[in-house]
Amino acid sequence: MTDFATRRVMMVDTQIRPSDVTKFPIIDAMLAVPREAYVPRAMREMAYMSENVAISPNRVVLEPRTLAKLLDTLNIQPTESVLDVGCGLGYSCAVIARLAEAVVGLEEDEALASEAQRTLSTEGVDNAAVIVGALTGGAAKHGPYDVITVQGGVETVPQALLDQLKEGGRIGCLFMEGPLGVARIGYKVDGAVTWRPTFNASAPVLPGFETKRDFAL
Repeated sequence: MTDFATRRVMMVDTQIRPSDVTKFPIIDAMLAVPREAYVPRAMREMAYMSENVAISPNRVVLEPRTLAKLLDTLNIQPTESVLDVGCGLGYSCAVIARLAEAVVGLEEDEALASEAQRTLSTEGVDNAAVIVGALTGGAAKHGPYDVITVQGGVETVPQALLDQLKEGGRIGCLFMEGPLGVARIGYKVDGAVTWRPTFNASAPVLPGFETKRDFAL
């Protein structure tokens, strides 16, 4: 039988801590949440590798380092609400739920959303709920949010998501430029979002988050 608990410790010691992620709540969450429960059964042996885990076409569970560094920069507080866009099978929701007061996971793939909610419930995560809807549309009914995370690459961020961010809130996105990307944190001040680059990473661009390009003959 695979010792996933030992692999979690190794993940934190070899991928998370060396990446300058030092906030105890994030370390504790990464140690506590069974990542293998939130990936496809056939991919469980890959759950703790230092790479994205594919869950469907152009959809991944972000590599542990990327998620941890994004959360470290966002600095989620215990009183805050979070919208987790593209939550997939729910791993990011489970980790964020240990940092925030409440998490809304948004997923447009009904099969992924159903599996995510089932796993979260099985694992006793009672402050996170997964809803089905277009990723680009957000979840205004449950907002506005203190923090928004996007679990995949983006080229552009829909205004609908930015509108659901509270004044003084933060949004974390991985902006892709070809095969390379840079994580940026957006801060909403006086109704406008200002972006700051943080670290390099890579992930497939989520459907609907591509930049529209004009084609000329």
